[in-house]
Amino acid sequence: MTVADILDQAKALSPQERKELAKLLIDTLDVAPEPKAHQPEEHWGKNLLRLLNELDPIELIHPEIDDPVEWVKHIRRN
Repeated sequence: MTVADILDQAKALSPQERKELAKLLIDTLDVAPEPKAHQPEEHWGKNLLRLLNELDPIELIHPEIDDPVEWVKHIRRN
């Protein structure tokens, strides 16, 4: 809904109702915005590092194979 749509609807009100609506709209400007309780999210990298530090070390199988494609082929053969 646009401001123009709302204005068209407000024109259909009686003069007294329009005054009341105008007062209510002005009163909403005086209300201080509520502070957001949302804490800034921690960077995803920090979350990942914390998770990796919590996990047990990973035992490497065939660490002598440097090429990942060859490593996968070797694992599949066995």
